[in-house]
Formats: sequence, structure tokens, C-alpha cells
Amino acid sequence: MKLNNSYFYTLRENPNDEESTSGTLLIRGGYIKKSSSGIYMYLPLGYKVLNNIQNIIREEMDKTGCQELLMPCLLPEDYYISSGRRANFGSSMFQLKDRFNKTMVLGPTHEELFAVAASMKIQSYKDLPFSLYQMQTKFRDEPRPRFGLIRVREFIMKDAYTFDKDLAGLDEQYAKIFQAYKNIFDRLGIDYKIVKADTGVMGGLLSEEFQAISPIGEDTLVLCDQCDYSSNLEISTHVYEDSDEDEKEIQLVETPHKKSIEEVAEFLNIDLKKTVKALLMNVNGKLHIFFIRGDRELNEVKVQKLLGVNEINFANDELIATSNAVAGYTGPKDLTGATVIIDEEILHMKNFVIGANKEGYHYINANPKDISYDICGDIANVVEGDKCPVCGGRIHFKKGIEIGNTFKLGTKYSKAMNLYYQDDNHQLQPVVMGSYGIGVGRTMAAIVEQMHDDNGLIWPIEIAPYKVGIVLINQKDEVQVKLANDIYDRLMAEGIEPVFDDRDERAGVKFKDMELIGIPMRITVGKMAKDDQVEFRMRTATENTVMTSEEAINKVIELCK
Repeated sequence: MKLNNSYFYTLRENPNDEESTSGTLLIRGGYIKKSSSGIYMYLPLGYKVLNNIQNIIREEMDKTGCQELLMPCLLPEDYYISSGRRANFGSSMFQLKDRFNKTMVLGPTHEELFAVAASMKIQSYKDLPFSLYQMQTKFRDEPRPRFGLIRVREFIMKDAYTFDKDLAGLDEQYAKIFQAYKNIFDRLGIDYKIVKADTGVMGGLLSEEFQAISPIGEDTLVLCDQCDYSSNLEISTHVYEDSDEDEKEIQLVETPHKKSIEEVAEFLNIDLKKTVKALLMNVNGKLHIFFIRGDRELNEVKVQKLLGVNEINFANDELIATSNAVAGYTGPKDLTGATVIIDEEILHMKNFVIGANKEGYHYINANPKDISYDICGDIANVVEGDKCPVCGGRIHFKKGIEIGNTFKLGTKYSKAMNLYYQDDNHQLQPVVMGSYGIGVGRTMAAIVEQMHDDNGLIWPIEIAPYKVGIVLINQKDEVQVKLANDIYDRLMAEGIEPVFDDRDERAGVKFKDMELIGIPMRITVGKMAKDDQVEFRMRTATENTVMTSEEAINKVIELCK
């Protein structure tokens, strides 16, 4: 592409409404443009990068035998809710209830459409296994879009589903797709971790996430400093360490006006780890009080699984009043009027502090024998420094951006969508399914978050919009113009399209733009053109290398192989 008379622009100033480095640089480099909150258009440069990422995904998915199809671009859920429309795609429509308890029929999901497509082929066990994938625009009712392409309302998703007759077949196909995902993210040059994750609304047998390491990631990854253990914070398990103290006698002490656990610990001059705090919650309209170590946080995902509920909320004063709990002073001794749930760790503690259910008072030297409870389970988040559940090393945290996920669904979706096959005994059996996703735009943003410097983007060669840039210093110098065009034509003949900056701009402007948009290689054609010499420079290099035009062309060809 020759920039003169082409669609190309860059911005010198950062946009005011972008919080992330990726959003800022992609906008400044002319890759994307926000059209409304959480919705972006991909401009020519951005669209080329997007296509390059998609092509890598296609190549690796096709190697597994997975076949691509294209589903309809489904409208947002609120369209079906407001219009009352019901599309005719099979018998299983997902439903939900609004705040007036009125059932609203939503439109078909891509999960359903994949099942519809699969049902056209599946009759008997002989028709299995196979797999399908697509890349399509999707919509999400995101209440708080942020971080550019990372948290949006409209996004491009790669979906894939595998269809098998049994779990052994699922394991085999899952392994193939899983390896394809590793190949994809390796080729993209992303620093990522694979972590076990909560199966969530997808349910099923196993969920794993591909997380790009980034300080702006919204997921907390739990990693070990000695082994390969990795997990999402939501499901990371504890290794409980028993206290070796001798038990003391419980004692009631006055803690006037000390309501927070931090205030209590400071007042009593004890470590926060020697305290137990209470969280008073509303679960399906009933008071549930959770007790965890004072320095930990309640893990809502674990709680929801333990209780089999979809959500928990803080209790209001009216609900708390149905018990003898006293806000700020609630403890698991002699507590009535609520379901009491303790974290399992408490049973391994000794001589800890608990609330006394009395204004201005706490107990010190409490032990498991002094408390009562209804349910005990793992309900708290791990903290950095806890023991690794695999090797006993110490865990630490990193932030991650989820760019891909894989699920072993089993038969949950096939049963819901009436997808069955006839086995060799002529009995109907549910198809065993796997589900696999990659956020394409989110992946693009994650690459930028990891690959940039103070001057702009740094694209890996395989996904850059153009692998090499040619900078013509003086467009009035016929020798320079001829040499620059000769290099351009030679590279085009090799199937490598350069971005050729032939604009009437100062050299400094051209160099800054090349760095900002992140072109991996740069060939500068200047005064040395008369001797058939140019300057070659990699985007991450600090100095130019002088070489002949032929050497520069061969260097580009070599690096593009």
C-alpha cells in the first residue's frame, strides 16, 4: 500500500475516553474507531490485523479436521424481548423471567443452531465424531464497557463444537482442539497461562481458560512458584495448615466502637490471620451468615456451588433482625435465627477472635469446640503465600485477560436440545459435546497490551498489517523515488506487500508513524540511494543497519518465511 492518496491517518494525542494501552494505541494508530460505547469499527489497518489473526485460527482449526460454517448474525437479546418475536429454530428456546416474573422467549442461540446443523447429519453412532466452527459477530448486554476491545458490547467470536458418541471420543477431540489453541496463541506470540476454571453457566465436566498475562486483566490467576499449577481464583483450592498452638480458654472482651475486623485486630494487637469475620448475606430471601478468616475474601462462585444457588446478596437490616446477630459483632458462638456456614479453614485454627453477638464485644481464644454451624466447606479465596495444592510450594497471583476457553460439556446441551443418536443396540443416546471459544478482537487487544513501547505498537510479523515499511525520504529525488519503487515492486512480486510512505511529509513524521503503527521492519531510502544502499531496521532495534537494496529485500524475505 502506498500511503499517498490512501486511507491512512494517525493521532498525536491520546483519546480522552480510553482506559487501556491497547485501546489508546489502536485508536491513535488508526486501527479502530469507537462508534458508540462498547462498539468499535475496524478501520483498514485494524481489519487486516483481524483477518491475519482469523487466518491463523482457521489454519490451526482446519488441521484438526474441524470444518468451518457460518451462522446467522444473531440480534441482541433485547430485540427478541421487546418485539416478542420467536425464531423457528428447533424446539428448545432459552427463556428467562423479567422483574415482573413474566416469561420472555429469547431468540435462538448459536449453541442451538450448531445443534440444528449437527442434527442434519446425526442418525446413528456411525455418523460420529465430527466438529464444526465459525467466526461471527455477537452481542452482549455489557453494562460497563471498558478497556477498548477487551470489554465490549459487540465482538467477534470463534465458536467450535465437537460431537461424539462417548466420553472417550470427547477426550480425544478435546485434546486436538486444546492443542490447536496452544498452537494459535503460540503463533500469535502471546504470553499466556492455561488455568482450570469454573464451569459456570456452561456446566459440564471440565472448563479451562487461556489467559493472556496483563496487569489490566479482570481475572486473577493463581500460580505456583515451584510447579506448573495454575487455576482461576474462583476455583482455586486451599491446603489447610493446622495450628500447633495449645488451646486456651475462650474469653469475652470489650471492643468498644470496633466494628470492622481490621479495627478489632488493631485494637487487640493481633494478626488479622488470628481473627474470623462474618458476612451476613441474603440467599433466596433467607439469612445466611458466612464465617471466614479475617484476611480472606468470600468466594461467591464456591458459595453458589455449595448451596446450589445462582446468586447471593448482602442482607438488609430487616433480614438481619430475624436473628440475634449484631452487625459488626457477629460470631458463630450461640448464633441463632440464620443458616451458619463456616470456611473449612476455621476447623484448623486455634485461639482466634470472633464476634460475641453483643454490641461492643468479641471473644478471644475461640476454638472450633466453641462454635456451632450448619454447613462447612471451602468458601474463601486463597491468598498469596498459601500452599500450592499440588506440590506444597507457595502460590502467587497474576492478572489475566481471558482470550480463549474450552469446555467438556458432556451431554448437558445435547439433552436440552434433543440431540440424540442411535447406538449399536438401537437405543437412543445423547450426543457428547465439547465447546471451544476464542475472542478474536479481545485477542488482538491482548497482543497490544503485551507488545508495545513508548513509541507505539510492536506487531509480531505473522499478524502485522504490513510486514515491512518503506520510507522515502525525498520524493523529489528521482534516484530515491526509483529505488524505493523498485524495492516495493520486488517485494510485491514475492507476495510481500509493504506499506510505502511516499507522502510529502518530514522524515521524522514518517518514522514516528511507522513506529506508532508497529510495522516489524523498516527500509529507509535516502541519500545513499545513489550507491544502492538503504537503512534497514527492526521495530525493536535501537540502530539502523546499512545494506544494499538487494540485501534488504533478501532480509525481509528471510524473516517473512
